[in-house]
Amino acid sequence: MEPESGPPRSSTPPVPPSLGNRTGAAGASGPASNGRRRYNVLVVGGGNAGISLAARLRRYGVRDVAVVEPSGRHLFQPLFSHIGGGTAEAAEAVRPQESVMPKGVTWIPDSAVDIKPETNTVELASGIRLSYGHVVVCPGLQLDWHKVPGLAEAMESPHASSNYVYELAPKTWALLSGLRSGTAVFTMPSGPVKCGGASQKPMYLACDYWRQQGVLSNIRVVMVVPTPTVYGVPGVDEELNRKIAEYGIELRCNSEVTAVDAAARAVQIHDAASGSSESLTYDVLHAVPPQSAPDWLKSTALPASGDDGGFVEVDPETLRHPRYPNVWSLGDAAGTKNSKAGAALRKQTTVLAKNLKAIIKGEEPKTKYNGYSACPFTVSRSTVVFAEFDDEYKPMPTIPKVAKERHSTWILERDLFPGIYWNLILKGRA
Repeated sequence: MEPESGPPRSSTPPVPPSLGNRTGAAGASGPASNGRRRYNVLVVGGGNAGISLAARLRRYGVRDVAVVEPSGRHLFQPLFSHIGGGTAEAAEAVRPQESVMPKGVTWIPDSAVDIKPETNTVELASGIRLSYGHVVVCPGLQLDWHKVPGLAEAMESPHASSNYVYELAPKTWALLSGLRSGTAVFTMPSGPVKCGGASQKPMYLACDYWRQQGVLSNIRVVMVVPTPTVYGVPGVDEELNRKIAEYGIELRCNSEVTAVDAAARAVQIHDAASGSSESLTYDVLHAVPPQSAPDWLKSTALPASGDDGGFVEVDPETLRHPRYPNVWSLGDAAGTKNSKAGAALRKQTTVLAKNLKAIIKGEEPKTKYNGYSACPFTVSRSTVVFAEFDDEYKPMPTIPKVAKERHSTWILERDLFPGIYWNLILKGRA
């Protein structure tokens, strides 16, 4: 999962500042001061994808690499669910961007607003234009709060939150831990989202907490998902359904929230299978907004024709653009079929780095991405169901029996993985 998207650049209503939109402009270490205008490899986006790729490229001996990233902080998004579920502190998930920038890589603290592959240029918000030998496009996803009427306003209210925004994650836990009776609604939108399982994780953590506090029986928990089953991976669905029954959660499949009335504390839920709709009042709402590629990226020539989400068209195996051979993409903004998650990104980073190195050396790209992705479901405050699957959501286990609820995978996901992320993944070593 990558940093939150930048501010919308379309005519849609602006998102309230507290929803975590990032902004940035060229600073002292950017191109305005160093005078550079061309780079061998220009990476657009400094989240997990951009930083880990840049680090791996440097380890492979690729020189003259620059990263365009406006934010001065780097966020570790897998911890947002733990912050929202009360099993992590917010400070654990953030570090200065400068501290994670790989040695030998130039950081350009500015925002990309256009890419013109015909002229090999990237236009920045500051008005500066950069040229490149190769460009890697990985700006992450934008959160489209405006696509659900009333959703942005609800996030500003005292009864709704989302673990998809760093600033709101602590509010999520404050609301969930303070609930002693009433109705808690958890939602997931249709379409591509980053780490889709993260919409469910605070729910399971909260249910286990409520059970420990002796109030779970007083709370109606409703989970709204757009999919025919709770997640879609055989074996994993069975484990999640067992926990759903254990906690007494009402699961609404093939359903989606289409509107929110913050004043009335009500959500409108549409059931695609039956065609019916209902209004459900809540005491706490945890919502995940619809998501898409950044608006500026949608308006470039990089998405495939007819792709309304605006994702960069790539060969799903080599991650190279089929029409522009010096354009590459990985992570959430890439037009691949896999579930958009950090586990998929780890595989993609190695594939893209090896293929780009080969092209620079005058060789053909031979390394292929196999569609792998994974999601660790925190189904209690001490256990995890670790789902591994391919781009068709068929099980693709690399570790035996981890798709069962286990404490050992909790230790891996909660205790060990943050250190692996900061010290190995971002350094191109894992």
